[in-house]
Amino acid sequence: MNQAISTPGAPGAIGPYSQGVRAGNTIYVSGQLPADPATGALVEGDIQTKTRRALENVREILQKAGAGMGDVVKVTVYLKDMASFAAMNEAYAEYFSEPYPARAAFAVAELPKDADLEIECVAVTAG
Repeated sequence: MNQAISTPGAPGAIGPYSQGVRAGNTIYVSGQLPADPATGALVEGDIQTKTRRALENVREILQKAGAGMGDVVKVTVYLKDMASFAAMNEAYAEYFSEPYPARAAFAVAELPKDADLEIECVAVTAG
């Protein structure tokens, strides 16, 4: 049975979807923009600042589900500009340790709210 995950520690959904869903031991975190949880507004700054904000939002959703960044097995990063990949990667590395999750990164034409990046993930817990 699927269970929606919702926390005020991450921005609310801007459409008909859940911040995350638990299906058994698997947690699916919806794409997180670099948005301030209190206001929903995108944060200002460079791609590293935005990457950290998006990953903090991911972390909050995982914590609400009883998981952590070490439980993440797959991440997808959507970038508005692939030229920002190296800088994004530096900030991203602050949030994960070995064994690193599998990952894909794509350049996309446009993201919601005209964001520079969006990050989604899948985590698996022991129980």
